[in-house]
Amino acid sequence: MPVGRIGLVVHGAREDASEAAAGVERWCARHGVPAVEIDVWRKDRPRHSGEEEAAVAGYPDLVVTLGGDGTFLRGARVAAACGAAVLGVDLGRVGFLTEVCTEDVERALDCVHEGRATVEDRMTLTLRASRPLEIPEGIESLLRYGRGPALPPPRVRPSDPEEVGWGVPMAVNAVNDVVFEKLARDRQASLAVYLAGRLFASYSADAVVAATPTGSTAYSFAAGGPVVSPHMDAIVFTPVAPHMAFDRTLVAAPDEVLGVRVLTRSGRVAVSIDGQLRGVLDPGDWVGVYKARHRLRLIRLGPTDFYGRVRDRFRLSDAPAAAADGEVPPLYRPSAPVPPDLRNLRFPPPGGR
Repeated sequence: MPVGRIGLVVHGAREDASEAAAGVERWCARHGVPAVEIDVWRKDRPRHSGEEEAAVAGYPDLVVTLGGDGTFLRGARVAAACGAAVLGVDLGRVGFLTEVCTEDVERALDCVHEGRATVEDRMTLTLRASRPLEIPEGIESLLRYGRGPALPPPRVRPSDPEEVGWGVPMAVNAVNDVVFEKLARDRQASLAVYLAGRLFASYSADAVVAATPTGSTAYSFAAGGPVVSPHMDAIVFTPVAPHMAFDRTLVAAPDEVLGVRVLTRSGRVAVSIDGQLRGVLDPGDWVGVYKARHRLRLIRLGPTDFYGRVRDRFRLSDAPAAAADGEVPPLYRPSAPVPPDLRNLRFPPPGGR
């Protein structure tokens, strides 16, 4: 995909991020490609929605993030809003979302510009709510002490007034997860959870998480949820510290809506999207989380070794008893041509890395 315009999202607290951004700008100057920095955290101005950031940046067709997975998520919300692809550059080790290290960024841009990179589609989540989300005065500063400026509540997408019973649609795309969590330490979040319109269970818990397969390795995993391949579409529902015997994760189909209603005597509930506080729910409010129309377009320079990354990032080691019973190769990929009935399946490339 020839690159026509680049949007840069830079981790402002790191000098090496600024140095890497300068490298991207030099590449842009050589190729005559405009570049503009977006989603900049400045104390003298509020942050804007993904649509507003994309418009101010002139609707880039490639967003380059320079930081870690958190910086990547900042860029992803802008990219999803305008259909741009996103390339994650990691300042340390390559993460689940970021693709290249700083020393490889110009080579990666060459690959994208010359059509040698691949674009991997990832499912995102959006939501409808019983009312527009709001952040009450005073709560933002309390929850975000010591952090950067907060995003505004999601704006409401245009909809038909006759749809009111289905809730107001929010202009938001979650790459990792939507989290409903208690605000006060002494008040649990009491939440009725619906799947495909039917009550599944009512939870008294610290939080409940609705994650994409991409986000299954984030908060959902920390709460005991499964690792789900990002190559599939699903909604992963995980309760966090529930006061009930059934504390398991449930994996729903991508065409099933996950509904969350705050019960009458519950404490207030914060709604976070990809780690950012975006609203507070009162008793009686509800939110429906479902597969979004927009997908994240993720730049990859080669076949993705997702399970290798899981093994490396979580420092998985083999059971001592199994290791004592014999060594095994790290990859299985016969040198012979792939049989016809296996050609539609995923395998490591020949001489895999």
